[in-house]
This record gives sequence, C-alpha cells and structure tokens, in this order.
Amino acid sequence: MTLEKLDNLVKIKQLKAEPPDQNEFDGMLNSAKRRLQDSRLENLSEDSQFALAYGAAHALALAAMRWHGYRSDNRYLVFQCLQHTVGLGNAKWRVLDKCHKQRNLAEYEGHLEITPQLLEELIIVTEEVLKFVEAFGPVKSV
Repeated sequence: MTLEKLDNLVKIKQLKAEPPDQNEFDGMLNSAKRRLQDSRLENLSEDSQFALAYGAAHALALAAMRWHGYRSDNRYLVFQCLQHTVGLGNAKWRVLDKCHKQRNLAEYEGHLEITPQLLEELIIVTEEVLKFVEAFGPVKSV
C-alpha cells in the first residue's frame, strides 16, 4: 500500500499531515464498533440502522487515515482514501461513496431512500474495514 498519493493530497492542501494520536485512534475505533453493533439491531428503522452503519464506516475511515498520520475535513475524501490507507478495493469504497451521497440527500434535501440491499452492503463493507483497522495495532510514534 502506497501513501504517495496521500502525500500528494497534502501538497495540494486536500489533506493535512498530522502525527497520529493513540487516544484519538482508540476513540474512533471504539465509537465505530459500538455504532456498527447497534446498526444490527432489528428493532431500529432502516434509516437509523443506516445512520449508525454510515457513522461507523466514517469513524473507521478517519481512524485509518489518522493511524497513517493524515487528517481530512472532507467526508468523501476520507472514504476515497481507504484504497490507500487499508487497501480497500474500488468497488467497496464506492459502496461507501454511494452511502455518502444518500446521507447527503437526507441531510441537505430531506430525502432518504435506503434499500435493504444497500444497508446490507454498507454493513458488510464496514465490517471489512473494521478488520483492516483492527489489524493496524498501536499507532507509530513520531
């Protein structure tokens, strides 16, 4: 996995280089685990399950980025960078991109259209990202 592309994003000010912090990483990882677990609760509406799973995916993508020493304020970019931070395949981060677009429609236009299939794909991809992020181990000291 090459981080050259992330360094290039720093050069054009799309990302910031910032030393990783173990407490921040652990907080993001723990938050993601709780949200992902709660997203599987069957008594919740699909909208709520989606919001929780999406939040978990975003927290994991941020954690992966922070573990490598980068920060972004752009949700879309955090998901797109998963191909570099955890080696996630294009088809899988595009599921997260589709979910990001659905989340934006809900947030900014009040229109949320979640299919059971999209929710299932979101949870499956998020579980995969969780495995990658958990395998990182402690953040590297600078």
